[in-house]
Amino acid sequence: MMETTTLTKISSVEFKEDLMLMTIDNKTYQWKLKDISEKLTSANDIEKNTFVISPSGYGIHWTLLDEDLSVNGLMKSLPS
Repeated sequence: MMETTTLTKISSVEFKEDLMLMTIDNKTYQWKLKDISEKLTSANDIEKNTFVISPSGYGIHWTLLDEDLSVNGLMKSLPS
């Protein structure tokens, strides 16, 4: 039996106070910055909002912070 791979697509990323909100496959999730990235926690608004979503939609790169986060890693950090 072949294993199927679920592809994910990030459509938006935004920051509100100490949270990162991300819409993935038309569903919005949120994370406390302190739980996912020390660099994002201490970043200013320009640093946080200067990012690139990978063309395949599986991750985000913050050039000014030299930080990368993957959808898979973020999803694993969500409470069950």
